[in-house]
Amino acid sequence: MTTSKRLKDLLAAGEFILAPGVFEMFSARIADRMGFNALYMTGYGVSASHLGLPDAGLVTYTDMVGRARTIAEGTTTPLIADADTGFGGLINIRQTVRGYEAAGVQGIQIEDQEMPKKCGHTPNRKVVPLADMLRRIEVAVDSRRHDDTLIIARTDARTGLGLDEAIRRGQAFAKAGADVVFVESPESADEFRRVGDSIDAWLLANMVPTGKSPEIPRDDLKAWGFDIAIYPSAGMGVVCAALEQNFAWLKEHGSTKGSPVPAFDMKQLHELVDFADVWEFERKYVESGQP
Repeated sequence: MTTSKRLKDLLAAGEFILAPGVFEMFSARIADRMGFNALYMTGYGVSASHLGLPDAGLVTYTDMVGRARTIAEGTTTPLIADADTGFGGLINIRQTVRGYEAAGVQGIQIEDQEMPKKCGHTPNRKVVPLADMLRRIEVAVDSRRHDDTLIIARTDARTGLGLDEAIRRGQAFAKAGADVVFVESPESADEFRRVGDSIDAWLLANMVPTGKSPEIPRDDLKAWGFDIAIYPSAGMGVVCAALEQNFAWLKEHGSTKGSPVPAFDMKQLHELVDFADVWEFERKYVESGQP
């Protein structure tokens, strides 16, 4: 599928971007039909759902670009995608940007962590020197083939080096040509305000309930100068809770009948994956060709 909307145009028009986290096609298809103005492909979610592994630099470029392509081709909403540190050196960053673009990603997120990276809401993250990250941004910007592709530069400096250093890096990222600046895991509402007041660029906020940051309402983020809010765990957290609850009911009762967990019926599942297209194909080419 293709989208007629461009993320860059939405931001330029002053539209606040609210992006739920998607990680496979059930989550992507459901979010796509709900009218969000962007989707966010979460690296944590892909690493966990695709490989069953933690978001600790174990998922590869091939894993991520393949999942991005599947999501972009199966939805019509602009897609932002986590690209970790670029999956290697500078030449790998070039490959990542071009590969994500070709897959249909409109916003490519690259961070300043050392390899192997870790989830932004876990401890013991380390960042590369600022000059090294500025080089990553330069390569990413120069590597894109379309001006509409947004380079999102993320710093994880807050947790280990403090907010002042994180803001200093964010300011430098904007000057280096990053389209969007992402200061990961501010630890209070006041810290979010400071980021918004200090960095002159489109700004992204990562909303991870029970993580290191408080969950800030959309209207407050917008008033403080933010332009994008991503919710990486909004899908995977509730899906895991629902699965556990429904499986527990099945184990205890020997049936899913009477389970209190809301569930799609088969008609809804068929609609979600577009079985109607298969049936129409069969009517046109299979049944009509039978003697």
